[in-house]
Amino acid sequence: MVQGLINANPAVYERKRRCPVVPADVDEYTTAPIDQLEVFNHIRDIRDTEFPSSLEELKVVTQDAVEVNDKNSHVRVTFTPTNINCEMAKTIGLCLHIKLIRSLPSRYKVDNRVAPGTHAHEAAVNERVNDKERVAGALELPGLIKMVDHCLAPTYERIGKENVYDL
Repeated sequence: MVQGLINANPAVYERKRRCPVVPADVDEYTTAPIDQLEVFNHIRDIRDTEFPSSLEELKVVTQDAVEVNDKNSHVRVTFTPTNINCEMAKTIGLCLHIKLIRSLPSRYKVDNRVAPGTHAHEAAVNERVNDKERVAGALELPGLIKMVDHCLAPTYERIGKENVYDL
C-alpha cells in the first residue's frame, strides 16, 4: 500500500455514533457555552495526513482528550500520534489548531499538545503547534496549507444514515 512510512499499517478503530448537540435554551443575545462534545465533533473528522482515515478512526483524537474551560474561554486538545516517531505530528497539530480557530468563537484560546510519552520529540512538537508566529508562518506556505485544507475538507463519503448530524 504505502511505502516508506514508519507506521505503514496503523490500527483503525470503529467510529463512535455521532450524538446531536442540542443547544441550550438561550436567547439570541446570550453567549452559548461550548462543551467537550461540541469541540470533539469539530475535530473528529479531520483526515490523517498519510492514511485514508479520520483522526478519530486512528484514535489520534478522542472525546476524553478534549478539555474545555468555557468560563476562561480555553480549549485544549491532547492528541496521540500513531507511533512514537510520527513525522507528521506537527502537521496534525497544525490541522487541529486551524480547524478549531476556524470553528470556535474568537474569544477561545486553543492549545494542542501531544499526549505525554507518545512521541519521541514531544516538547518540540508541543512548542511548534502552539507558537502563534510558527502557525502564522505555516499558513503562508502554499504546499502546507494545501495539505491542511485537504485534511480539513468534509468527508461526505463516510456519512451514513446514522451520521445525519455530520452535515
